[in-house]
Amino acid sequence: MKAIILDMYGVIVKQTGDDFVPYVQKTFPNLDPEEIRKPWDKAGMGEMTSLEVWAALGFQGDLEKIEKDYLDTIELNDGFLDFINFVRKKYKLAIISNDTSRWSQYLREKFNINQYFDVISISGNLKIRKPDERIYQLTIENLAVKAAECLYIDDRRGYLGAAKKAGMNTVLFNSRDVPYEGDMVHNFEELLNRVL
Repeated sequence: MKAIILDMYGVIVKQTGDDFVPYVQKTFPNLDPEEIRKPWDKAGMGEMTSLEVWAALGFQGDLEKIEKDYLDTIELNDGFLDFINFVRKKYKLAIISNDTSRWSQYLREKFNINQYFDVISISGNLKIRKPDERIYQLTIENLAVKAAECLYIDDRRGYLGAAKKAGMNTVLFNSRDVPYEGDMVHNFEELLNRVL
């Protein structure tokens, strides 16, 4: 194994992204989840900015402050920094995340984690999102390794399936506590033991 590739939401950070809909519904309780996800999905493909998402949902006023208030509810996962500081000596490291360019950049800068990663593949920048196999292939190419030399970690089973099709080894970071037959860990301590 030469490279470890991590998902952001539900792995590097505690929040899985599933909290965005209820967060918006606190202000707009009549918006249904599909109405909320639609603009967010567009921003995640680089088709609109994250600030345009808040406006499309009906938020008014200082959209940058509204966005920052939401993003500041997101926390780094327990054990991530210990894990990444240990494995960075041994492996190439990458992120693959379905996210808006701006949100991803804000969170990576807030937690000062850009320094750890050789490759950062964000759907909003690339206009390709998981489970599209191209985002995995692009990351592998940019790491200059073979797919079989990569370990991909995600909290969503469907994204692991796509990574397997691309030839990667996979581990479920089971922060959602879902049934899974394959390799799985529940925290970074378990993941560290898995990659040592």
